[in-house]
Amino acid sequence: MYLRQGTFSHLPELTDTEIAAQVRYALLNNWPVSVEYTDDPHPRNVYWDMWGLPLFDLDEPEGVLAEINACRATFPHHYIRVNAYDSSYGRQTTALSFLVQRPADEPGFRLTRTESDDRRQRYGFHAYATDACAGERYGG
Repeated sequence: MYLRQGTFSHLPELTDTEIAAQVRYALLNNWPVSVEYTDDPHPRNVYWDMWGLPLFDLDEPEGVLAEINACRATFPHHYIRVNAYDSSYGRQTTALSFLVQRPADEPGFRLTRTESDDRRQRYGFHAYATDACAGERYGG
């Protein structure tokens, strides 16, 4: 199982040099950047935990990379992503979002089916990772 989430989800893992290039692009567009992490990768889980505050007023990506590396060191078995926000629309709009770390073992999802009235079938996803308590998922 390979979780596909974010802008570059169908590309190989980004190197730190490639991450720095994307962060530089965001900063050149005046998009504040934030670092987030989670151990619940469900596709509808859009509210990940923030690593610190959003990073405003940066000119170079080294500050963002330092925060990414600190988050990686603290949460080595979590998903970590970078978000860049475009405020030109007058509201918080995600302009760029991509994963910078994923667990070594991604257990995947189970498809659940529920029958309801009039023989309707409803489907949902259940992340195998959530079978363990928060903080105990992914061996960490």
